[in-house]
Amino acid sequence: MTERIVLAYSGGLDTSVAIGWIHEATGADVVAMAVDVGQDGEDLETIRQRALDCGAVEAYVADARDEFAEEYCMAGLKANTLYMDAYPNVSALSRPIIAKHLVRAARQFGATTVAHGCTGKGNDQVRFEVSLTSLAPDLKCIAPVRDLALTREAAIEYAERNELPIVTTKTNPFSVDQNVWGRAVETGFLEDIWNGPTKDVYEYTDDPAFPPPADEVTITFEKGIPTKIDGRAVTPLEAIVELNQRAGAQGIGRIDIVEDRLVGIKSREVYEAPGAMTLIAAHRELENITLEREQARFKKQVEQRWTELVYDGQWYSPLKQNLDSFIDDSQEYVSGEIRMVLHGGRATVEGRRSDSTLYDFGLATYDEGQTFDQSAARGFIDIFGLSSKQAAARDVRFGKDKLK
Repeated sequence: MTERIVLAYSGGLDTSVAIGWIHEATGADVVAMAVDVGQDGEDLETIRQRALDCGAVEAYVADARDEFAEEYCMAGLKANTLYMDAYPNVSALSRPIIAKHLVRAARQFGATTVAHGCTGKGNDQVRFEVSLTSLAPDLKCIAPVRDLALTREAAIEYAERNELPIVTTKTNPFSVDQNVWGRAVETGFLEDIWNGPTKDVYEYTDDPAFPPPADEVTITFEKGIPTKIDGRAVTPLEAIVELNQRAGAQGIGRIDIVEDRLVGIKSREVYEAPGAMTLIAAHRELENITLEREQARFKKQVEQRWTELVYDGQWYSPLKQNLDSFIDDSQEYVSGEIRMVLHGGRATVEGRRSDSTLYDFGLATYDEGQTFDQSAARGFIDIFGLSSKQAAARDVRFGKDKLK
């Protein structure tokens, strides 16, 4: 029986040409496996057929939309994941679930080798291979695009020479990765970081300079997870999809950054994540009224480390699992409603309420009926400032004048 290699197939340029390259280099038959993580765009049956047309002996699509939304996107939401304070780990969140299904496919088809179409310059090669090593250390992994150092121009030329049915051409050189959590665009003229994105870069969002009328939305959370939109019950997947549409119509969630890649390169990336950015803004605000002060401060440190681990491909690492435990425990009281106005590129919180809120009107108000004992403030300040007072007195003894 001819050896089989399972390829993580996206339907794009690199993985389409990789089918032929793998077969020519190894003699093995290629099984193409695509994972549906809500990328929309092309019909997945079209992508499956493209894999067969490019030479795969078998091709199938794993429907992982709900799994991705519930287990990966919601983990990112609870962690308020924003790499470099901007990027909600759109691609990074999808790689470990694709790797998991790649391992399942290898077991199903009796393959001892898997493959991906990543280059040697990107983060995804690390994310795939570290996830694969964590899940199935016995599997071998090859990366023909990286290992043969094939350029994008060479890949396009190969595809055209072999008449492969690809959508990327010399006149449309963007590299696009998308899923329900967002969309990533790179390469082409975007590599000149002085160039601004043109309108054709965007698909998930409309121009925020010409928005439709403002859209008010109320999002209900239970333990950090969105469960209702405007009072209607939704699954995590449905919540993301609806907010992609509503926030996307307002131009919310456009991100244009020069990003620090794990491999040491600074790379210009353009992202669209309307649903993700809206949900993160709402979730953060709900945490503002439900997390205790020191808990909230520490969680921000945990969030940053969690985000870096996921960005760096360490989804299955022991530390990331430990941080998951803290984050999940922190969500015990993160339940309630957030009212937002979506308009002109911004998701603005206008109202918040929760049965588990730590906001006390009686303590906060300056009007009659306040319950805060202001007489306690003087003694608190004396004690709180005592160490600073002692240090200042020492400065005076040694002739140090802070006013000079």
